[in-house]
Amino acid sequence: MNIHEYQAKQVLKSFGAPVAEGVAITSADEAESAARSLPGPLYVVKSQIHAGGRGKGKFKELGPDSKGGVRLSRSIEEVVANAREMLGNTLETKQTGEQGKQVNRLYIEDGADIDRELYLSLLVDRAVGKVAFVVSTEGGMDIEAVAEETPDKIINVPIAPMDGVTQDDAAKICDALELTGQARDDGMTLFPILYKAFTEKDMSLLEINPLIVMENGRLRVLDAKVSFDGNALFRHPDIKALRDETEEDAKEIEASKYDLAYVALEGDIGCMVNGAGLAMATMDIIKLYGKSPANFLDVGGGATTEKVTAAFKIITADPNVKGILVNIFGGIMRCDVIAEGVVTAVKEVGLKVPLVVRLEGTNVEKGKAILDQSGLDITSADDLDDAAQKIVKAVG
Repeated sequence: MNIHEYQAKQVLKSFGAPVAEGVAITSADEAESAARSLPGPLYVVKSQIHAGGRGKGKFKELGPDSKGGVRLSRSIEEVVANAREMLGNTLETKQTGEQGKQVNRLYIEDGADIDRELYLSLLVDRAVGKVAFVVSTEGGMDIEAVAEETPDKIINVPIAPMDGVTQDDAAKICDALELTGQARDDGMTLFPILYKAFTEKDMSLLEINPLIVMENGRLRVLDAKVSFDGNALFRHPDIKALRDETEEDAKEIEASKYDLAYVALEGDIGCMVNGAGLAMATMDIIKLYGKSPANFLDVGGGATTEKVTAAFKIITADPNVKGILVNIFGGIMRCDVIAEGVVTAVKEVGLKVPLVVRLEGTNVEKGKAILDQSGLDITSADDLDDAAQKIVKAVG
C-alpha cells in the first residue's frame, strides 16, 4: 500500500526524523491560511499523487509548457495562485503514463536553503536477505539516470537484522554520503531512526529523494515515498487508515475485497489464473504470440465460486479487454469450482468478447462438463500453448 508524501513525513516525524513544517489541503480556499501558518518567506506547493517525477511533470490541461507539480513560491499570493492552478488538474509524469493523475490534494511546506541534495532509500535486498540502505551523493530528480550511467555512485549498505543499524553501519552511510560536521552527527542519529520506522511499520520501501544538507549544516527529509507490505496491514490500523482509494485502480480495490491478487496492465487480453508463477507464464506466452495481457490476476489455491465470479466480473469491467484467457492447473484449486464461477459470471454480466478456457488437474472432467453443458460460447484449449494461440487469434 502506498501513501502520500505528507503522510509519509508524518510517520517519519513520529519516529523523530527531521521534516519541515507543512499543511495538506484539498481546496484552493485553504491555501492562504495554510501558508500563513508556516514560517516562510519561501514556500513549496507540492502535488500529492501516488507517482514520482512530480517536479518534472506537466499538467495536461495547461499544455506542454506548464510548470511542474512541485513549485517554489516566494509569497503567499504565489502560493494561492499555484494552488488554484494545480488542484483539480491532471498531472502527467514518467510514472503516471499519458493518462496522468488528477491532483486532489496539495502539500504546502516551508521552504529550505539547500546546500546539497542526497539520495537515500531502504528496501529489502533479496540477494542478501537483509534490509539495506541504498545511498548516493547524487540526489534529486535524476537518480534514475545516475543508476544507469554511473552505478558506482550508488552504495548499498545491508543491515544485519539481529543487530540493527550499528555505529559502524551509520558511519559507512555517512562516509558514502560524504557527510561531515553537524550533518554527520545528524546522520548518525537519523539512520537508526529510519531503520526503526521501516521495520516496525512493515514498510517495503522507504525512499528519501532528496535528503538534503541545508546551508546551516543540518540534515532534513525533503521528500518521502513510502510503501507498506499489504500482508502486514492488519498489524497497523493507523497505517491502514491512511489509504487513499482515489489514487488506486477501481478494479484493484474491488479485487482486494475478495482477496484476489490483481494488477491492472495496459494490454487487451484479460487473464484469470491460479498461482503467481502460472500467471506470469501465461502473460509471457501471450506476449510471445504478439499480444499483451490486460491484467495479472491470481485467484489463489482456495478460491470459491463467489471469488471466481468476482474475478471474472473485474476482468470484464475493463473496457480495454478484447478477449479473456482462463488458465487453471488444479491442485488445491478444483477445476469444477472455476468452471462454475465462470458460468455464473458470464450469465450475470454476459459475454461480449472471446473466451478461451484451459483446465487441467483436480476434477478437470467435471469442470469441462460444466462448461460444455452451459450453452455458452466458450473455446476449450488442450494446454497453455494452445490456449494462448487461440485467444490471440480470436482477438485478432
